[in-house]
Amino acid sequence: MNKLRYFVEDQIFGVCAQLGEKLNFPASSIRKYFIYATFMTFGSPIILYLVLAFWMEIRQHWRKHNSPTIWEL
Repeated sequence: MNKLRYFVEDQIFGVCAQLGEKLNFPASSIRKYFIYATFMTFGSPIILYLVLAFWMEIRQHWRKHNSPTIWEL
């Protein structure tokens, strides 16, 4: 079961896992509340999720660009 969970987290941007790490809150609870909110508001939190995923990718790109490794110089 953990293997499936890690696969899904890697494939679906890991937004809930990263929020859980930052907030010291279990990622499974964040996922559960996200699913509840999505069903209750007819899918509008998906837009927020995609914005957070995009922001995480841009931030990771900036970090790599600001501190290149010896092989990238």
